[in-house]
Amino acid sequence: MAQVSVHIPSILATLIGVREVAVNADSVKEALAQLTSRHPPLEQALFDEAGVLRAHVLCFHNAENTRWHAEGLDRAVLAGDRITILQAVAGG
Repeated sequence: MAQVSVHIPSILATLIGVREVAVNADSVKEALAQLTSRHPPLEQALFDEAGVLRAHVLCFHNAENTRWHAEGLDRAVLAGDRITILQAVAGG
């Protein structure tokens, strides 16, 4: 397992009190599972009832959007990789 850092947007960080969490995982999906296991309030914010990332949530592995990659959240991670979560915010 590789240690990776998961960066969380400030709006979600208010739920858990931190903006970055280090996790040990083999894939992006596993890293997100570790994150939500440690910080349960994030699960509902990130995933819908079917366990799929919500439409307004973007997940980047290093600099690449996981939705644009063929492996998606199953993409393997390496030690030192960075996972960044972005959440679209609407209003006006």
